[in-house]
Amino acid sequence: MDKLSIGIDLGGTTIKMAIVDPKGNFVEKWEIPTDTSNNGRNISQDIADSLKMKMEDLSLELKDLMGIGIGAPGFINMENGFVYHAVNVGWENYPLKDDLESKTGLTVVVDNDANIAALGEMWKGAGKQASDLICITLGTGIGGGIISNGTILHGTNGMAGEIGHITSIVDGGAPCNCGKTGCLETIASATGISRIAMEGLDQHPTSVLNKTLDKGMEVSAEEVFNAASEGDEWAIEVIDVITHHLGLAIANMANVINPSRIVIGGGVSRAGDLLMIPLKKSFNKYALPRVQEGADFAIASLGNDAGVIGSARLLSLRNQN
Repeated sequence: MDKLSIGIDLGGTTIKMAIVDPKGNFVEKWEIPTDTSNNGRNISQDIADSLKMKMEDLSLELKDLMGIGIGAPGFINMENGFVYHAVNVGWENYPLKDDLESKTGLTVVVDNDANIAALGEMWKGAGKQASDLICITLGTGIGGGIISNGTILHGTNGMAGEIGHITSIVDGGAPCNCGKTGCLETIASATGISRIAMEGLDQHPTSVLNKTLDKGMEVSAEEVFNAASEGDEWAIEVIDVITHHLGLAIANMANVINPSRIVIGGGVSRAGDLLMIPLKKSFNKYALPRVQEGADFAIASLGNDAGVIGSARLLSLRNQN
């Protein structure tokens, strides 16, 4: 029997886990809460305990498993699975690979969660197995993963693909969590869209978005897109602003990478054509004509499964090399 892979997607709230067959099909998937107490030091044991219980339920033994692939947030040394810093789970200088291997008895490979999502979408999702792909996740922040010639690009110390920290506003931009100002993340993430919408409401008293502000609540990115769908002029203007910056950033990346697929995921991607139509227009304005011709846009299709599928794929790819 071909060996099965364990795919794990470690988030700040939940840990998604799956047993995946060699073709990328789920044998079983489940999730457990992320225990961030004690600087996240209980997480590896929680994963090991949960996996052991699931293996017993399915009558699986260690010899049936290839190992564990895990996508984790933060800055990671891909070679030794060492997590330098992961704010969401409290890790700092944490030997994730070594700790998880000692607790499970399985081989473990680690990569950044955005890279893992890109790999999942490439293998079984909207990437359609494209060997040159850019995957961008628009959520609370902006994550990015680049696949070139079928391989995740990491760069010299794991920082490749940080599209969210491309500088979009050179002077006077909003502060970003990374310590810089004017990053794309401060504009085109869900929080960035919310901020821009609220900052302009005093100049747009007729916008329906004022109703949310009047209730003492923050305007969400979803509300901006809903208002735009109903013809709200300020909401439409906000979307034009954010897609201008996002399209410019993606075009600049595409001019360097020359991808065949550009996959947009995360909560903001649920806006569909309200996002994608102006985004493609902006992209086409700044991308080289032949780059445009080669690049198809798609909305990510795997949702929350991208991380566990990508993690399982990472494991099989590492074992092939």
